[in-house]
Amino acid sequence: MTQRGRVDDLVVVVPGILGSRLADADGHEVWGLSGKALLRGLRTFGGSVRGLRLGRDLGDAHPGDGVSPVGLMRDLHALPGVWMPVDGYSGLLDWLERNFTLRRRVPGAEGAAAPANLIGFAYDWRLSCRYNAARLAERVAEELERWRASRAGRHDAKVIFLCHSMGGLVARSYVEQCGGAEVTRRVITLGTPYRGSLDALVHLVDGLRYGIGPVGLDLTAFARSLPSLHQLTPDYACLTTAGGTPLRYAREVAGLPGVDEALLRDSGQFHAELRASQAGARHKVEYVPVGGVLQPTPTTAETGGDVLRAVLTIGGADEGGDGRVPRLSSAPVGAGRHAFTPWEKHGSLQNNRAVRQALYGWLTAELPVHRDPRGEDVPLAVDAPELLTEGDVYEIRATVPPDVPGHDRVALFVGVADGLVRTMTNRGGGQYTARITGLPAGAHRVRVGSRGSAHAVMTALVLVLERSGDDGA
Repeated sequence: MTQRGRVDDLVVVVPGILGSRLADADGHEVWGLSGKALLRGLRTFGGSVRGLRLGRDLGDAHPGDGVSPVGLMRDLHALPGVWMPVDGYSGLLDWLERNFTLRRRVPGAEGAAAPANLIGFAYDWRLSCRYNAARLAERVAEELERWRASRAGRHDAKVIFLCHSMGGLVARSYVEQCGGAEVTRRVITLGTPYRGSLDALVHLVDGLRYGIGPVGLDLTAFARSLPSLHQLTPDYACLTTAGGTPLRYAREVAGLPGVDEALLRDSGQFHAELRASQAGARHKVEYVPVGGVLQPTPTTAETGGDVLRAVLTIGGADEGGDGRVPRLSSAPVGAGRHAFTPWEKHGSLQNNRAVRQALYGWLTAELPVHRDPRGEDVPLAVDAPELLTEGDVYEIRATVPPDVPGHDRVALFVGVADGLVRTMTNRGGGQYTARITGLPAGAHRVRVGSRGSAHAVMTALVLVLERSGDDGA
């Protein structure tokens, strides 16, 4: 039987963009596409998204459209043109309950009869991080008061946040701008873009350029209306021209297509205010940044015409990241070193085995008596498409760094959830490839690992779209 680590604080899980299910005023779910329902739902999502599009000059307010969050996403989800595949949070919440003295509230049970210290905070991810930080403040005040009152000895309990992606910005805004520093012990962030993500800017400028046409889905106008997506754009100099001019901030480049210039300026102000705040430091709040490394990650871009050409380097150096968030962005400015740097893709960080092992040291002082003895993992950089059309060949490439002994003779495998396992071809020099044909339409987890390990090292996510019969196929 697994020994559960003791946690006396309130643990709040805050998902990333797209990570909360949304319902309309009548209670009908308007965003909750995940798992097997994802592809089917994307075909009809165009009608719903028109009603979810936000008006201009909304600022940090709610649009008054009756949309509200109803829970965390359970399974793999994606919305091409806004954010690419991310795994769900049910597995994480289940694991936390099994391994720590944490429990979620049983639906319908209230008060001390069913004290809960594991909270999944769902929020309307369309809206600004400031707005959602204010909603987080309301929820934390309610839940922390209930938890402290549930038993003698809990009156000094504080909050530990476990955040994925944009959820870390929401939690940080709560701590630094909404009075949350006084009751927060620790903010653990997985792949949070503290200085933004170039991918967000590319989505805004380029729109949908993924061969999405066969399913007739165009979310460009919707994406460009979101304050949240603008707040995910880079807060560092990231743009140059094809001629190699010095890097500039996106908000300094006039006429950049696809972006709302007012929202872009406000995004810069939002990040500046977070950096300037000393509330967390005054109350000794500990930030624990976890950033994926080694994965090919767009970091800067060249402007030209109406598109951006993403580049993996900055100042000539390839610093890597988690494939979505550059390493330079995945820790707060001035934070020093990362608390942990796993070899993992952005969308799978919350379910990474090594990350979960590291959580023992951040959630409890009582480590389990038995830790499963396993061999050392092989560090991998994995490059693979996240979006395909049915019939396309899925080509995945893995690189083992040259400083790893035997980097050019590792036995690597690729496994898909339906049981297909393929040995990767050794191309020499630490380069390995595999080509998979016939992936059916739908969302897939593709696990990559070494034959000498009993488990996968990391997970790549891919969404395969159906090919329509009138697109020349």
